[in-house]
Amino acid sequence: MEQKLAEFHEREDCILYASCFDANAGLFEVLLSPEDAVLSDELNHASIIDGIRLCRAKRLRYKHMDLKDLESKLQESQSSRMRLIVTDGVFSMDGDVAPLRGICDLAEQYGAMVFIDECHATGFLGPRGRGTDELLGVMDRVHIVNSTLGKALGGAAGGYTVGPKPLIDLLRQRSRPYLFSNALPPPVVGSAISAVEMLLASNEIAQSMTAKTMRFRNKMTQVGFTIAGTSHPICPVMLGDARLASVMADDMLKLGIYVIGFSYPVVPKGKARIRVQISAAHTEEDIDRCVDAFIQTGRKHGVIS
Repeated sequence: MEQKLAEFHEREDCILYASCFDANAGLFEVLLSPEDAVLSDELNHASIIDGIRLCRAKRLRYKHMDLKDLESKLQESQSSRMRLIVTDGVFSMDGDVAPLRGICDLAEQYGAMVFIDECHATGFLGPRGRGTDELLGVMDRVHIVNSTLGKALGGAAGGYTVGPKPLIDLLRQRSRPYLFSNALPPPVVGSAISAVEMLLASNEIAQSMTAKTMRFRNKMTQVGFTIAGTSHPICPVMLGDARLASVMADDMLKLGIYVIGFSYPVVPKGKARIRVQISAAHTEEDIDRCVDAFIQTGRKHGVIS
């Protein structure tokens, strides 16, 4: 499994964990010391935040996807021995994609390393489904990638780190979630290997995701809904009001469509939404049925006319 994932991401080596939460918890403490600095996007996933809390490096948080603020933090931390820029490749609540080209430019300008969490990109983003770094053409400029087997690659459990072999060797000796936890169950590993082999063999699945995603986004926008993000299969239907998001999700379930309403504290106050996730298993008929249910429910609650 580790060999397949290293090949898939075009990196030297890979280490498997029980989850990507564990992968994020196990990386920063091993890699960074008090002489180092970590620069983290303010909207990074909770597992990244918790992982960074475990390390003793200087911590600087930059404004969400703000390259000017990131550069300011890089200038502020120039006395540090090593600096690591940390970002989600795709941010899970809004479906927005990190500006990796600009981040890599700044990293090279200031002598920093780049880490991305690819849980919401691996398997379907990019021409071959390799993720955000492939989508933006920076696979050879991102140093460390963490991702999950619990979404596109099998959908059960598991996470991993891919990167330079010396780093992976170090993690095998020092990463606490790896050393003091169980290995993944063989059936989970078997299903994930099959998923990776399918993606290595063909880009058909990854490319079909793009068409299905745009079908949903375009149809929803045309009837008056506001969809956050751009072209990502995470399609947040923005509603604003927490109760409205919850009630609409309940009404959608009555129509046979299972979607989840998100509100504070998962998302900021005033930015409640129903998060729709397009899957390769969905047909065009499934997508159209979902849109029809949104139209019916949205009119009922006065969201659209």
